[in-house]
Amino acid sequence: MSQTTVKLMQECAPVFNLLQDHRRLEILNILFDHPDLSVSELAASLELSRPAVSHHLKLMLDHQLVRVEQRGKERYYTVNLSPSLELLRRLVASLEKDIS
Repeated sequence: MSQTTVKLMQECAPVFNLLQDHRRLEILNILFDHPDLSVSELAASLELSRPAVSHHLKLMLDHQLVRVEQRGKERYYTVNLSPSLELLRRLVASLEKDIS
């Protein structure tokens, strides 16, 4: 396996680890169906506390899985998979190159 592939796998690992949590997958699922939701709206949908939802969203924001927009006192979240998808595309391309 090439050094490039190993490096890309290391870059992907934190995102994969983040998505192991079923609550974060639920958040992504809800945001796919209903983009632009506030923490309060997500908390109500998930039957979780606002601090718990905020914690998950912070981690997802840190890994660029969601985007946030401040409007007044509320923060609204949408899915942002472009950076992660690009990283996965690069990993797949590197793996294909290693195999051929």
